[in-house]
Amino acid sequence: MTEPATHQKTPLKATIASWVGTTLEYYDFAVYATASSLVFNHIFFPKELSEGVALMLSLATLGVGYLVRPLGAFILGPLGDKFGRKFVMMLTLFGIGGCTFLIGCLPTFGDIGAAAPILLVIIRMIQGLSLSGEQAAAISMTLEHSPDHRRAFTTSFVTSGSAAGGLISTAVFIPFVALPQEQLMSWGWRVPFWLSAVVVIVAYVIRRTLEEPPAFFEVQAVEVKLSPLKQALQFHWVSIIRIALCAMIAGVSYLFATFSVGFATTGYKLDKPTMLWVPVLASLLALVYTPAAGLLADKIGRKAVFAIGAAGAAITTVPYLWAITVGNWPLIFVLGVICNGLFYSTANAAWPSFFAEMFPNRVRVSGLAVGTQIGFALSGAIAPVAATALAGADLHDWVGPSVFACVLGVLAVAAALTAKETGGQTLDEIDESKQSEREKAAVAAATVPA
Repeated sequence: MTEPATHQKTPLKATIASWVGTTLEYYDFAVYATASSLVFNHIFFPKELSEGVALMLSLATLGVGYLVRPLGAFILGPLGDKFGRKFVMMLTLFGIGGCTFLIGCLPTFGDIGAAAPILLVIIRMIQGLSLSGEQAAAISMTLEHSPDHRRAFTTSFVTSGSAAGGLISTAVFIPFVALPQEQLMSWGWRVPFWLSAVVVIVAYVIRRTLEEPPAFFEVQAVEVKLSPLKQALQFHWVSIIRIALCAMIAGVSYLFATFSVGFATTGYKLDKPTMLWVPVLASLLALVYTPAAGLLADKIGRKAVFAIGAAGAAITTVPYLWAITVGNWPLIFVLGVICNGLFYSTANAAWPSFFAEMFPNRVRVSGLAVGTQIGFALSGAIAPVAATALAGADLHDWVGPSVFACVLGVLAVAAALTAKETGGQTLDEIDESKQSEREKAAVAAATVPA
């Protein structure tokens, strides 16, 4: 085993690799979210279904990818702690990109009938499994390469990357949704999915030279016969539950990115290309603002910044959905950008360091992956479908979805307030403070003598 002292922190390289890789991988995942709200409800399900039911089924296929993510976290999280953060980051890259390319090749319901949505669901499940370890590995990699006084700032670039991916995917779709309906439904929607081949190549080139952080080598220098997953579940289950509840705030973002688009364009017949500019502008703000919110989390603490962002995102969803019902474009744009580009980005900037610092180094990827993916699975699978159901068969009710968004916000903020602030601690101090005496004894008992 190479001596840990020979390994140096490379915060800039780790941040760039995580940001660009996450940007490109979230392009793959976000492009599906856009298609599920605008296209798949028309081509993968029987035409006899009502518009509301077809949209709900289409969004349910999006949710399937989230439902399987906890299973992927149980597999990929321990791999990140045992074989390295980079190992998982490379593995998920090809899983997500390959699935996106295959979706672009799928025949539709008109071609093969019920087999089309079945194949779509299967590929979505594989993609969901792949994505479940991506952020946890990238966040851990960046956090452990970072200087202690800038951990929230550097890890905020991971979630800034997800905003960039969403921006690119939506922007790519805009010229295609402007095509005549027949062209969009026949071939236009496929092109953004096929572009994932370029995504995979670029991300691979960027990530292949990245080094594991020194802290990982320090842990690996001591052989312990105790699996990271078992250690995380046995000694850190409270943190895992807390993170799962906090991560429910992601449901507000899913409502914004998927449900609100279908709600506006299907329920209220608003112009599709114009509506897609709302998440584009929100993502543009998120790109420049998220790192600034990360700096704020380094100054005043992760917990406060996360709670402010989560509460604000939930509350501003209410007037945003109302603005859609009255077709007021200036209000739609302003409130949409404030909800997702400002408030949700505030929470999005703080949670990577906030959540990751709840675990010691040896189980960081495992605990972070399991906690976040349970929360993302619940919110991602339930939020768009529940909001669509609450909007009614004609997709005209904005009150039910608004109340639902506020409930998600209450859950996330309440859970966050139970956590201890770690912003003022070094990673070594966090590693020490997050291990109980029982855990230290269990690790010592399982340690293999040199």
